Amino acid sequence: MEQVTAVWPLGATLGEGPVWVERDAALWFVDIKAPAIHRFDPASGATQSWSAPAQVGWVLPAEDGSFIAGLQSGVHRFDPATGSFTLLAAPEAGLPGNRLNDATVARDGAIWFGSMDDAEEAVTGRFYRMDTSACADTGIAPVCITNGPAFSPDGGTLYHVDTLGRQIWASQVEGAAVISTSLFAEIEDGAGYPDGPVVDAVGNVWIGLFAGWGVRCYAPDGTLLRYVRLPVANVTKIAFGGPDLTTAYATTAAKGLSEAELAEQPLAGALFAFDAGVAGMAGHLAKI
Repeated sequence: MEQVTAVWPLGATLGEGPVWVERDAALWFVDIKAPAIHRFDPASGATQSWSAPAQVGWVLPAEDGSFIAGLQSGVHRFDPATGSFTLLAAPEAGLPGNRLNDATVARDGAIWFGSMDDAEEAVTGRFYRMDTSACADTGIAPVCITNGPAFSPDGGTLYHVDTLGRQIWASQVEGAAVISTSLFAEIEDGAGYPDGPVVDAVGNVWIGLFAGWGVRCYAPDGTLLRYVRLPVANVTKIAFGGPDLTTAYATTAAKGLSEAELAEQPLAGALFAFDAGVAGMAGHLAKI
């Protein structure tokens, strides 16, 4: 049984998108529904928070020292020094019921990100790729709630999630092109819904389980290797951090829990940490 510790019991409504930022040795993440960007410094225990002007699905470090954030209104540049958000692209300006939900940075500095129907009903969630020249639909089939994507260590496989369909997919990619897509794993009824994926240094795929009380780890061939149980039901995503990238930081959510469930889960919405026993991959900086 892994020792899981609540390192910041902030009570996020929908904590999401953890990312380890090496340049300041800190864990960054968001609260989508109480829109804010959060920073946790594990060395000192210090925390910082910035309000966001709309629901914010993700925040990723950029090459120029700023951050790129995915808001309901589009992709923005975020400056922690001023707390300002500057719109860069609005790929779904014609879909006001959608919002951006999860993202990752590829080796070449492009950001791959997904969208979803905020009402969690319509099949309007799509995956996009954005670089310095364009923001374009990847052509991956739309679903209601996208999560991920995440890349394999060699950059050739893109893992992406159909949350309501309880399916994790693997697409082969070459540069900006998606070549083929196949089913990687399915979550059985009663085990929760697959949320954010992340890949470790040996190619294992880690999936947060919303309503599933933990995190699953799958081998590159789709074999289930591990399950790490947390003391809260809604686990959204992990990120590998710390000096050797072996500490797993997990974001969680209080969203959807009844008063009775919240009473039974006083740490719902906390940021947790545990020893993953394997290293993650160093993140890439967005070239946007």
